[in-house]
Amino acid sequence: MTPLERLFALEQFGIKLGLENIRTLLDALGRPQDAWRSVHIAGTNGKGSVAAMVERGLRAAGLHTGRYTSPHLSAIEERVALDGVPVDPATFAGVTADVLAVMDTCIQTGALTVSPTFFEVSTAIAFEIFRRAKVDVAVVEVGLGGRFDATNILTPEVTAITTIAFDHERHLGHTLAAIAYEKAGIAKRDVPLIVGRVPPEAADKIRQVAGEAGAAVIDAHATTTDRVYPPLKLALPGRHQLENAAVAVSILETWSAMVSRISTEAIVTGLTECEWPARLEWIRLPGGAKVLIDAAHNPSGALALADYLRDAAVAPLPIVFAVMADKDVDGMIAALAPVASMFVATTVPHKRAKPAAALADVIRRIAPAAIVEVEESPEAAVARAVAGHERAVAAGSIFLIGPLRARLLASRTEPA
Repeated sequence: MTPLERLFALEQFGIKLGLENIRTLLDALGRPQDAWRSVHIAGTNGKGSVAAMVERGLRAAGLHTGRYTSPHLSAIEERVALDGVPVDPATFAGVTADVLAVMDTCIQTGALTVSPTFFEVSTAIAFEIFRRAKVDVAVVEVGLGGRFDATNILTPEVTAITTIAFDHERHLGHTLAAIAYEKAGIAKRDVPLIVGRVPPEAADKIRQVAGEAGAAVIDAHATTTDRVYPPLKLALPGRHQLENAAVAVSILETWSAMVSRISTEAIVTGLTECEWPARLEWIRLPGGAKVLIDAAHNPSGALALADYLRDAAVAPLPIVFAVMADKDVDGMIAALAPVASMFVATTVPHKRAKPAAALADVIRRIAPAAIVEVEESPEAAVARAVAGHERAVAAGSIFLIGPLRARLLASRTEPA
């Protein structure tokens, strides 16, 4: 079994929130997280976009950067980027082998009493890659929640919470305050916590948790600055990116004040030249039709997608849709139905995926006036959606969007 096969085999252990395993594994590796500075970003939506903006701004300031995000779209190496470029497969495989060897030793000696999860080992791999690459700073996205997420082993220079909305309720709680409590668990003593626009009950809980931790809270939308920013166009589309940009600017300005100088020009570069694929990304197909790819995997993300379609004056459009069965499917459909000319329900080969026919039944229940068709294959679903249309949307689970995006991009270069 190859190192990557062994890594993916750890997915059988599912999600395990807690810091004991990751602490043991990183200690055995010699604490690679101590070799570089970090920015730690939590939130329901927007984490990846903010991480992309912040990393690009830090890089524009001349810093050697790492970026750790999850999940990946089509290749696991995408989770770990050096200076904005996914680490090469050989390096990732080599470090994976080394980390798994250390894990095996820890299990044999009893230091680890249970096997670490896929995400715990992936986090250790990323941190070790950053050490070996001698990065100056790594921008690290929380995987799930915050308080017990494996990435919370960090002692960062700046932390941030982008948004608070409903998602992963089974793990994080069924109220916004409960979700905020988990995400605010990244707060550290004397480490500033940047907070985006969040509901009042979430804001109250974040301030409480941060106060108990000894972290100063900085409202990204209420801070003043002496900097003068020129008119600019964000690299990432959608009105919600204005909110994310405010958080990114606050992070970079805070870093500049506390750690090392970040020029206004570098911050502008972070906002205008960052890349974050599969988020409101148009892909032109060989026949000329365009498909909007978006990883809208919860109601808040679906609302942002719907807002973009209205703002771009392209709604209603056919929407190819697939979700995991444990998501708030009703809420997502309710958000998208007003901007859908039809739904094409599809599915993905994942144990948590909702079958296409069952998804179609839910769509008909939530939006009884909607035209609903079923295609088991995502590629066939896209073909159905664009038939007779110049544009369509493919949205929902990243397990749909990642492989579908790769296939659509490949179709543009394959011979006829």
